[in-house]
Amino acid sequence: MGQDIHDKLKEIKGRFRLLMNGVASQSMREKGLGYKINWGVALPVLKGIAAEYGKDYALAVGLWKEDIRECKILATMIMPVAEMQPDLVELWVSQIQNQEMAEMAAFNLFQHLPDAKGFALKWIAADKMPEQVCGYNVLARLFTKGIELSDREINEFVDQAQAALGCGNVSVSHAVCNALSRFGQMGELYSGILKSAFKKYDLDIL
Repeated sequence: MGQDIHDKLKEIKGRFRLLMNGVASQSMREKGLGYKINWGVALPVLKGIAAEYGKDYALAVGLWKEDIRECKILATMIMPVAEMQPDLVELWVSQIQNQEMAEMAAFNLFQHLPDAKGFALKWIAADKMPEQVCGYNVLARLFTKGIELSDREINEFVDQAQAALGCGNVSVSHAVCNALSRFGQMGELYSGILKSAFKKYDLDIL
């Protein structure tokens, strides 16, 4: 790591310390959002800091290595999408430990990847909760943009969603329902697929 990046990391971590919100940090801990360090800094504040530093690959990599909530979220905000190689994408997603970070990475970074759909369909079939949450959140964003799935991909999505709803994990179920809702909103064909495939499920989205 270069001295410039080291200095920026030190500067950023110092700012987080000054911005600490003890109440928010404690609330997150009680909800099970475990980080080695969590300063409880609000997302709009992090967005402001991200805007100051701009897109910076080396700084993003350095921030991600820190087991600090704010560093990891900031990393997803400043990583240049064009420089995010597939092996780094897989490394980052494998290191996500909770629902919040899965949602942040999906929204700030992974939905913008050239092969976002391919990654998402792979992640929803993963064993780990954070990867599944990441995958369904990316799909939800893609559906909002009107990006369609092939027949094979639709079958894959429906099969995995049915299995996920049966697993009983609240975080995954929430992400699944969000993706299904966005899928159904793309048109009558898609809402019809959902009504047929999920009629035995008690879902408000149908």
